[in-house]
Amino acid sequence: MREYEFVLADVFTERVFGGNQLAVLPDARGLTDEEMQALAREFNFSESAFVLPPDDAAHTRRVRIFTPDEELPFAGHPTVGTAAVLAARGAVRDRLLLEEGVGLVSVEVEGTFSRLTLTSPYETPDHYPSVTAVAKALSVSPEDIVETWYGGVGLRFCFVRLADRAAVDRTVLDRTAWLAEPTSGEWSRNLYVFAGHFKDGGRLYSRSYADMLGGAEDPATGSAAAGLVAAMAQRHGCRAEEYTLRIDQGVAMGRPSDIHASARARDGALTSVSVGGHTVIVGGGTLHLPD
Repeated sequence: MREYEFVLADVFTERVFGGNQLAVLPDARGLTDEEMQALAREFNFSESAFVLPPDDAAHTRRVRIFTPDEELPFAGHPTVGTAAVLAARGAVRDRLLLEEGVGLVSVEVEGTFSRLTLTSPYETPDHYPSVTAVAKALSVSPEDIVETWYGGVGLRFCFVRLADRAAVDRTVLDRTAWLAEPTSGEWSRNLYVFAGHFKDGGRLYSRSYADMLGGAEDPATGSAAAGLVAAMAQRHGCRAEEYTLRIDQGVAMGRPSDIHASARARDGALTSVSVGGHTVIVGGGTLHLPD
């Protein structure tokens, strides 16, 4: 019988039972790919993180992230939460270099607050999502939609800016309608809706319907926050050195999240994006797996 310790945490929150749930295996050595996927399905959180020794000894750890259905190259709340869990256990110092599918991710930890930094480029295609298709998929009127676009840093999203918070709360995903839209899968089917002051220093109210989670609502989506603040910096021509956003998500689900996002630029070009928040450790235990 093999034994593996696991830790349960709530990420992007300062209170238990808020934010986004995460299962972390601080030492996943010996687990096969199939076992990691099966355990992610067993925990049935939006993501679970499996920590391994780094491929490069100069780095802190290697982290593999799984939804109940697939492995992801990167995700925000598992990265932030895993760093906080490792720091709380005294296993690492206050700055970590984590190897993930998108490459090296730097994370700074101060107490319960962790902030990841990505240097991956902001990606956006030449085409835009159909407002009519997006409105139908979200069960809102086209008049509720201010703008839509595709973008992402690490993970891709269909961003939908709505007129106000009430419109965000009215959204109900019709996944069948969204999957039926011929162009919805060309770049991303992950729908991220928001309203508020989309400007430097602004605060947004959001909801996220992640195709990678089968269309389920996600209480906190750090990877989307990274893409959103990068998009804002790009719109301003990256003329300032730093842009910041605060994002409230998960409120309608009863799991409120508070996400801090920032983008930095130099000489008119985006250089990095950061996403951070608090993590609360809820509990943990031991898994008993057959040899």
